[in-house]
Amino acid sequence: MKKNSFIYRVFDLYYDGFRNMTLGKTLWAIILIKLFIMFVVLKVFFFPNFIKQHSVKGEEANFVSSELLNRNNH
Repeated sequence: MKKNSFIYRVFDLYYDGFRNMTLGKTLWAIILIKLFIMFVVLKVFFFPNFIKQHSVKGEEANFVSSELLNRNNH
């Protein structure tokens, strides 16, 4: 890749910025840990797979459509 190309200059800017950062590495680590907790740990414990637990395997679409129709009538 040519050193004067736009893509190389953008990559070099970010690479140099992340390489020289001190406090930022700690902050990025905290952000990644928080994202892991939010999307993995909380999903496992607080958001169970309701459709999988209440429907027969292969009939998930029918379960969802019947639930939507039944809830619409009430």
